[in-house]
Amino acid sequence: HLGKLTYLRIYSGLLETGTQVLNSTKDRKERIGKIYRMHANKREEIASVGAGQIVAVMGLKDTTTGETLCDPSKSVVLESMNFPAPVIHVAIEPKTKSDQEKLGTAIQRLSDEDPTFQVRTDEETGQTIIAGMGELHLEVLVDRMRREFNVEANVGKPQVAYRETITKKVVKVEYTHKKQTGGSGQYARVIIDIEPNVPVPGEPNSGGYEFVNSVSGGRIPREYIPSTDAGIQDAMEYGVVAGYPMVDIKATLQDGAYHDVDSSELAFKIAGSMAFKDAARRAGPVLLEPVMAVEVITPEDFMGDVIGDLNSRRGQIQAMDERSGARVVKALVPLSEMFGYVGDLRSRTQGRASYSMQFDSYAQVPSNVALEIIAKAKGE
Repeated sequence: HLGKLTYLRIYSGLLETGTQVLNSTKDRKERIGKIYRMHANKREEIASVGAGQIVAVMGLKDTTTGETLCDPSKSVVLESMNFPAPVIHVAIEPKTKSDQEKLGTAIQRLSDEDPTFQVRTDEETGQTIIAGMGELHLEVLVDRMRREFNVEANVGKPQVAYRETITKKVVKVEYTHKKQTGGSGQYARVIIDIEPNVPVPGEPNSGGYEFVNSVSGGRIPREYIPSTDAGIQDAMEYGVVAGYPMVDIKATLQDGAYHDVDSSELAFKIAGSMAFKDAARRAGPVLLEPVMAVEVITPEDFMGDVIGDLNSRRGQIQAMDERSGARVVKALVPLSEMFGYVGDLRSRTQGRASYSMQFDSYAQVPSNVALEIIAKAKGE
C-alpha cells in the first residue's frame, strides 16, 4: 500500500523528486515525494517529469482537486475548476458498531478525492447525510465504501436538495435584541434591507450571498459588524418556507444602535439573525428545485413515448436532433421527477434507449408542487 497518491498535470517547467513546491491556492508549502508514471494499475517510478505530462506523486498533505502547485519564488494561481453544488442527498448509517469507525474513514477519503461529494450531520436527527450529483453518483460511492473499505451501511431514500430564495426587496426591517437579567444584559439593534441577488448566466461569480455595511457615524462599532453578518448567514441555513438553505440574497446593514455595557458580539449576531428572518418572511420567499439537463437517445419508433413521458415529468423539451440514425431529445427536467427514470425508459423503449443528465440550474417550484414539499418538510 503506497499511501495517498495525487494526480498532477505539469503545465510548465520540470518537477523533480524532493522538490519543495507552493500550493498557491492555499498558500502552503508542500514537498514532492516519489513521482510515478501510471499505466492502468501498474506504476513506474521516475526522477523527474516535464511539461505536458500527467503523473501521480506521493507526499502531498494539504493539496486537493483543482489546486495549483508552483515554484515558491514565482507564485501563480491557475483558474480553478468550479464544482457544482450537490443536488441530491441520502442519510447513511453503519450497520454495526465496528462499521462506525470505518464509515468515518471511508467518507473522509472519498470526500478528499471527489469535490462534488459532501458530508454533513443533521443537527435535529444526528444522522450522517451524504450528498452528490445524482442517484448513480451516490450508488457508486456507497458501493465503493463496501468494496474498498468493507463498510456495511443502511442507506435512506434519496432526497432532493431544495433551496429557498426571495423575490422582492424589503427595506428598513428593524430588530432590537434586549435582555436584562442579573448583572450585565444584552442589547443590540439593527436595521437591514434585503433583496434578490440573482445569478447572471455566464458569470460564475454572480449571485450567491452578499453583505454590505452601510452604517455611518459609528452607530454600530466596527467590531460588531462581522457578528451581524454571521447572524444573517446562520439564519439563511434554515429558510422561512420549509427550512431549506436560502441562496442568492444581498443583505445591507443600514443602521442600528448599541449600548456601552450591554452590547456584545453575541447580541448583534442574534439581532442580525432575527432581523433577517423577519425580512425574509416579507420578501416573497419561494422554494427552488434543481433542474437537470437531460439527453435521451432513442430509436425513432419510441420518440413519441419518450417525449410524452418527459412532458409528464414537468420537462421542457429544448431540442430534437438526429445522431447516427437515432433521435436525440434534449430537455430540462426537475430532479425530483427523475427518480427511477432509467427503469421507466427501458420498459418504454424495450431497452433500446439511453439517457444522461447533469445539473443545469435551480428554478422556482410551481405553487401546487411547493405546497406538497412544504407539507412533507413540516411532517404534515
